[in-house]
Amino acid sequence: MEIKDRVVCLRSKMLEKGIDVYVVPTADFHQSEYVGAHFKTIEYITGFTGEGGIAVFTKDEARLWVDGRFFIQGEIQLKGTTVELMKIGEPGVPAMVDYLEGILQPGMVLGFDGRTVSVGEGQEYADIASRKDAKVVYSEDLIDEIWTDRPSLSTEPAFLLDVKYSGETTESKLSRVREEMKKVGADAHILTTLDDLGWLFNFRGNDIDFFPMVLGYAIVKMDKVELYADENKFDADMKKTLAADGVVFHPYNDIYKDVCNLGGVSVMIDYGKLNYAMYNNIPATAKLIKARNPEILMKAIKNDVELANIKVAQIKDSIAHVKFMKWVKENYNKIEISEMSAMDKLEELRIEQGNYIRQSFAPISSYGEHAAIVHYSSSPETDVVIKEGNFFLTDTGAGFYEGSTDITRTYALGEVSQIMKDHFTLVAISNLSLANVKFMEGANGMNLDLLARKPFWDRNMNFNHGTGHGVGYLLNIHEAPSGFRWQHRSHEVEPFHENMIITDEPGIYIEGSHGVRLENEILCCKGERNEYGQFMYFEPITFIPFDLDAINPDIMTAEDKKMLNDYHKSVYEKLAPHLDEEERVFLEKYTRAI
Repeated sequence: MEIKDRVVCLRSKMLEKGIDVYVVPTADFHQSEYVGAHFKTIEYITGFTGEGGIAVFTKDEARLWVDGRFFIQGEIQLKGTTVELMKIGEPGVPAMVDYLEGILQPGMVLGFDGRTVSVGEGQEYADIASRKDAKVVYSEDLIDEIWTDRPSLSTEPAFLLDVKYSGETTESKLSRVREEMKKVGADAHILTTLDDLGWLFNFRGNDIDFFPMVLGYAIVKMDKVELYADENKFDADMKKTLAADGVVFHPYNDIYKDVCNLGGVSVMIDYGKLNYAMYNNIPATAKLIKARNPEILMKAIKNDVELANIKVAQIKDSIAHVKFMKWVKENYNKIEISEMSAMDKLEELRIEQGNYIRQSFAPISSYGEHAAIVHYSSSPETDVVIKEGNFFLTDTGAGFYEGSTDITRTYALGEVSQIMKDHFTLVAISNLSLANVKFMEGANGMNLDLLARKPFWDRNMNFNHGTGHGVGYLLNIHEAPSGFRWQHRSHEVEPFHENMIITDEPGIYIEGSHGVRLENEILCCKGERNEYGQFMYFEPITFIPFDLDAINPDIMTAEDKKMLNDYHKSVYEKLAPHLDEEERVFLEKYTRAI
């Protein structure tokens, strides 16, 4: 069935249920950024495969809102679907909630599956409906009613992350969480986010592609933990370990009825994480304490064991990337290398490093004009052979037991145009400018993003995505609560703390021609403390050359060149001992001083 036919079926269900406006987000029941096959409702109903987007359907209109990462991809994938692309932030494009307020009329019904929107979002929809004398229905999963071959929920097994990797026991983590509960007077803490669950209980799984998560919920109490998950995913040893920490298993969906028993209990919930349907099941007699999940900041500040492991993972992946860079540059004009076959080679090189689990997110392998699509994903239908005269961009990550990586490199294949070199050099200057900043403790990403943007803004240019994000330890590759972004996002305003890991990934994208992005992971460190306060700085932990074949030194200042040379010196020092003689010669060439 084509997309336009699915939209017709959805409208038929809307009419049957008396729903005038229906909202479909890109989400599971846990507010996950990336979701398993069962929850890919946006892809099913619109054809859009990006991980961000929210659709609204009426009897006459179908619209999909996406951010700047997906403008080009959205235009391509929505063509011929009858779904209109709404580019968030562009002139003349209303915000989705403003659109809802504009189309709702008295007596209309606004519908959505309350399990797939947060409390905050659900309340906003309800407020809009109330102002317009309309009604909200949050109990209808209409996509499920028309998706006849919908994939079932994952039954993949879970595994325990040994303390030699996690660096802290579940007992210790629970103790810290309960201390935070005591501070706000909470008797219970409802936890629904999968990365927070994985961090707290030191388990991982395979319920979402690339992200080692286990579908589940938890209610943390002062004397025990109610864990709602498929018990069959956990082996006897895992159950024994969890039981020792007071964890009691329940069926996955039982939490919706069990929260009904929280009357008279002080319950800590995160309005941005708890889903709206579950919130509405909590009795009115419960005392709700609105607070950010404490696990969010705890897991973002890595412990010493995690940091030591992560640095090992970064060296492993840097070695794999240098070998890959050498292979690509020496073979693209000798053998046929396509976007997809190149990714196979990179994964092969990662596997060689040992303790490799899988890719940490869907790989981006893009040649030429494909590299201008920020979140392009090569497929058999789009796969092309890489060749001389353009850039080859890879944005990929590895999941090792020692941690996750997220690395982007752009390679010049043969001679590229002067404007391409200028664009590449501009991105390199941007990356290095941010990586080398010193700043005062308390600064956040909105304070510092200007350093990455200035080289672009000075030239009346920009890139339409964030400059960096936190990185989880075998969890979400995009991890709150800190990142680099010039526009305000409420979940990303946390100041940078010592031992946070953030990406630094500016880019430039010329539609129909080429794209460049350079991404390192950087570690937040404490510097000097003096009469002015505590100074902070970033330490790069990714060690891969920026392709000197694409650098135009004529547009670099002396300071720019020094930053690049210093970085390349550290790359050589870190990696040379792990390479053979031929590889060291190659690395020396691409880390030479300019």
